[in-house]
Amino acid sequence: MSIRKLLARLMRDERATSSVEYGLICAMIVLAMLTALSGVASQVKLTWNNISTQTSSAVSQSTKS
Repeated sequence: MSIRKLLARLMRDERATSSVEYGLICAMIVLAMLTALSGVASQVKLTWNNISTQTSSAVSQSTKS
C-alpha cells in the first residue's frame, strides 16, 4: 500500500469524528464554567470582606461601650 493510498483512506475515515466533536463540546463547557466561577468567586470575596469589616466594626464599638 502506497503512502498516497494510506493518506487518502485516512482522510475518508470518519470513525473518530464524533469523539473529537464531543471533546470540543466538553472543552467549551469547561471554559464557560471557569468563566462563570471566576465571576462568582469575586462576588463571594467581596461579601466575605464586607462581613469581616462589619464584624470588626461591631466588635470595636462594643468594646468602647
